[in-house]
Amino acid sequence: MNKSVLNLHDIIIKPLTTEKSTNLQQYNQYSFVVIKKSNSIQIKQAIEKIFKVKVLKVNTNVLRGKPRTFKGDFGYTKDLKKAIVTLAEGNTIDPSLEIK
Repeated sequence: MNKSVLNLHDIIIKPLTTEKSTNLQQYNQYSFVVIKKSNSIQIKQAIEKIFKVKVLKVNTNVLRGKPRTFKGDFGYTKDLKKAIVTLAEGNTIDPSLEIK
């Protein structure tokens, strides 16, 4: 079996800073854009190693690309995979930290 091994620092692309993700921080939940090949276990390991926190739960969903036209050509924007990470009580992530 030839599985591609992912580096933990390559899994997390960037944190999401939307109004909804900011409101989730009061419930100790943080949102990240991750690569589409990753699964919840890999995301959990990456967050725990990078930010040194305890992760309770990881929810993921794929945001499908929207249809767009550009100079008369029809296409779609890229798909994104989003991960919402729930941390254990007392753990926090500083949103201003750089990931890489």
